[in-house]
This record gives sequence, C-alpha cells and structure tokens, in this order.
Amino acid sequence: MKNVFVIGLDERNLPILRRTPTGQNCRFHQLLTLEELQVGEVDIEELLTKAERILDDFDGSVDAVVGYWDFPVTLLVPILCSRRGLPSSSLESFVRCEHKYWSRLLQSEVIDEYPPFALVDLNEDHPSPPKNVDYPMWLKPVKSASSELAYRVDDDETFHAAVARLRQGVDRIGRPFEQILARVDLPEEVSSVGGSTALAEAALHGVQVAVEGYVYKGEVVVYGVLDSVDYPGSSVFLRHQYPSELPEEVCRRMREVAVETIGHMGIDNATFSIEFFHDPVEDGLNVLEINTRHSQSHAELFEMVDGISNHERMLRLAFGQDPALPSDARGEFRVAAEWYYRRFDDGVVRRVPTAEEVAGLEESLPGVKITIVPREGERLSRLQAQDSYSYELAKIVIGAEDETEMRAKYERCVEALKFEFEEVDGPSDKLTEH
Repeated sequence: MKNVFVIGLDERNLPILRRTPTGQNCRFHQLLTLEELQVGEVDIEELLTKAERILDDFDGSVDAVVGYWDFPVTLLVPILCSRRGLPSSSLESFVRCEHKYWSRLLQSEVIDEYPPFALVDLNEDHPSPPKNVDYPMWLKPVKSASSELAYRVDDDETFHAAVARLRQGVDRIGRPFEQILARVDLPEEVSSVGGSTALAEAALHGVQVAVEGYVYKGEVVVYGVLDSVDYPGSSVFLRHQYPSELPEEVCRRMREVAVETIGHMGIDNATFSIEFFHDPVEDGLNVLEINTRHSQSHAELFEMVDGISNHERMLRLAFGQDPALPSDARGEFRVAAEWYYRRFDDGVVRRVPTAEEVAGLEESLPGVKITIVPREGERLSRLQAQDSYSYELAKIVIGAEDETEMRAKYERCVEALKFEFEEVDGPSDKLTEH
C-alpha cells in the first residue's frame, strides 16, 4: 500500500479517491485541514513548516503529495513535491497560470483567443478605468479563488464601487500570494505587480465551457469538455455539466488552444483546466482563465459518466505513471452535473435540511448526492470562498439519462430542501448585477 498525503483531505472526496483503481492500493492521509487552508488570511511559510513537520514525523514512506483545492493548495503541492523529489510540475509553471496578469501576457504570445486586459493600481487614490478596456468589464485581483472579489462593472459608478470592495478584501489572498511570488524568478513586467493589484478585462459573452486535461512527459492531453451554465440573467453558476453539448468542431478548437497555451506555460506532470467563452452567434472563442487546480467538483461527474473519476489521473501523475484511461470506459449515466442551489441575499441560517431528510431524498432519487453548505446559526456573508453575488446553500450532484431527467431531479431537490433564514439589516456584502 502506498501512502498518499492529500492537502485538505475532506470527507466528501475520501471515498471517491478510494474507489479509483489506483486509490484501492493507497492509504490516504490528511495534510493540513481545510480550516487551516481556507479561513482568513493564511501564512504560507507557517503552512509549509507544519506540513513538512507532519511529513517528516510520518512513520512510513511518503509516496505522493496531491491536492484538489484552489489557492494555496495548488501552490503548496509543487513546493512540497520538489523538496522530496516527487513528481509534479514546477512552482513557476503554476504561478505563470495563476497570476492572472502574467498568464494573460503569456497567452498573448501564442494565441489570439483572449480579451483586452489591463492592470488597475488599487493603491492610487482615484484609479481610472483603463483606456484599452471598454465597459462592460470585469475587475478582479491578479490572484483570487472561487471567483472571490470578481466584479462585473458597467460604468464609472460600478467601477469605483468595485475598486472599494477590492481594497477591503484583496489582501486576504494577495499577501500570502506575495509570499509565493518571492520564491519565483519573475520577469520585470510581473515583478512590479504585487499580489494586491487588480486586473481589468473586457467582459466576455456567449456559452461558458471548460476543458480538463493533463500534461505527461511534455504531452498535453485534453480528456473532457464540460458546460458551465449560469442562472438566467446572471453570471453566477447554476451547474457544471459533463459531457458538453457543444458541437465537436468547437470542442476541437478548444483542445487546440489548450494544447498551445499549456505547452507555452511550461506545465508538466500535472492536471489543468481552462475556462472558455464560446459565442455561438459570431463563432468566437476566448480563454477566460487557466486553472492549475485539479477539479474535485467534477470528480463524481466523470465517475458517473465514464465509470472512473478524474482523481485517478491525478493519482497516476503523482506516482509518475501514464494517466491515460481506456477510451471505452462507461459509467451508469449518460450525463451528469453539479448544481449549485443559491441564495442571493444575506441572512442568518435558522434551519437547514436534516441529515435524515437529505438521506431520504437521495434514496428516492437515484444518481443524486447532496451536500449542505451552511450550518444553522451561520450568517451567509461569513461563508468562505463564495462568489461576489451569491451564497451557496447546497451542492447537488445529479446523474441522469438526459438533461430533461436531470433538470426534473434538481427541481425535486430544490422543492424538498427546506431552509429558513432570518433577515438581517445593514448593507449587503454583495454587489447587484445589472
């Protein structure tokens, strides 16, 4: 049995890891807790010191170190693997992707499928909207996680409101990200950009879609394409759906852009995902962002449709093995999605569905798995890792024969999941979408 240390190992993913062909011959150990990794402003050096102590004190072999959460997990993995000679991509290759400004600069060297972009200095008293990016645009930190502090702005008023919000919260991730940047040899045009700077990008439109892939011994492979469906009239995700319903020609173009871009970033022996916007009217294609995070939120979707979760590829790469899987692998369902049941107003949670209610609902609906996000007594605005416009109440993974059946299952879940809230006074911590 091999020992795999998972940074932020959680109860939801542990059984999925154990069900993979490789995972059946592994012992999984938690390396740092989710609370240590995600709550408040973290100290990178402190986390690394604690992680190293855990690994050093372990009475056995450390055969792999992996992670499937966003910052700082994505950047802790290559540091810890490098120190122990374990397979992983380099820290610099990951930072090239995760530093949104550096990533755009590198993208512009090899592809045309990206929007106009520019830096916004939050330290200026009255920063002006960049001249090369028209409204509507998105304003976001050069480093963020889970769409945190990403705001769509349509005019000068909303631009300055977004700047104010960014100033209040950017340091939570910006300061620890600067600890990472200090470990990397940055080009001059990037070294002058601190972790607490913002990036303005022209708003993209169309259908949002993501490709998942890996790089093994220098070869870039895309193994899955997923649709990202928003709430009607909103930029907030309703669900991530696999496989994509886009035409094969569009998927082929995305794979080509992914191969070109990831190859230029220098990633090797690692997984990745790239989010795109496809405009079906003008047949346009643009890269939204590159993620080095291995997607745990998609693990069950691949398992439901392909029979093997994407965690299998992560584990094989962590052992230096070829992550290619049989092309004829099949799961129980033809389509699967993770749905996000949300509330758009703040409030104190007075009731959440009980464990018995959730279990009964899952039993009555084959292919449904429900995770409740908030706890009773918790104020929604204090939840961690939420986007700028909503609060997650439940994550609902659904497998089905087709989209119609899947949507019916979701509507049954929303109707049955009983939440109660106490309204709160005072300004909301969310901006309103126009």
